[in-house]
Amino acid sequence: MVKYTHVYSSCNYLKSLEERNVKRIFNGKEVLMDDNPIASWLFSNSASAPIWLIFRIYLGVTWLRAGISKVTNEMWVGAESGTALTGFISATLEKASIDEVPSWYALFSEKVVLPNATFFSFIVAWGEVFVGVGLIIGMLTGIAAFFGAFMNISFLLAGAVSINPFMFIVSILLILGWKVAGHYGVDQYLLPKLGTPWALINPSNDDGRLDSLKYFHYVD
Repeated sequence: MVKYTHVYSSCNYLKSLEERNVKRIFNGKEVLMDDNPIASWLFSNSASAPIWLIFRIYLGVTWLRAGISKVTNEMWVGAESGTALTGFISATLEKASIDEVPSWYALFSEKVVLPNATFFSFIVAWGEVFVGVGLIIGMLTGIAAFFGAFMNISFLLAGAVSINPFMFIVSILLILGWKVAGHYGVDQYLLPKLGTPWALINPSNDDGRLDSLKYFHYVD
């Protein structure tokens, strides 16, 4: 049975990259280390997608539930928006007074977030919803996980531990496995069309068009 993995790059670019790596090793300037087989399977092989699907659904549902509870709460999004976040920041500043919150983060919260509590309240509430939806449907999984991890770090710096450390770890794993984490989702169709930013350095075809950004590597 033939399995395949998606590697989002250009065939020509991969070939030129391999040639450069061979030269570097031959000249003794650099040593190209092969990936660990387990890491390669986890982060680059679509056969590992069922594992990432479990992580995605768990994390996505957690974010979505948290986001829905906020966007349906007037103290987060509504007539009294910003009230809940103001209370959260006030608690953060109290923790900073006993050195439980970094001083620089307390200063940022006091000078930037607190005066704009309404704006940040919308950002947090809808951000949680969008991150949750993105992870559940597997759309731009790596990016969704990145913003989820960013919120986890923000909450941790504010002194809110809860399940944020675990969610942060899962998000980092999803970021590392971005190529296959959304295989059972929208990314299976979206990523091959979008390609990758670093693929823009690829040489053009004879007719002036960029090579396809989709490359399939088949393994037995």
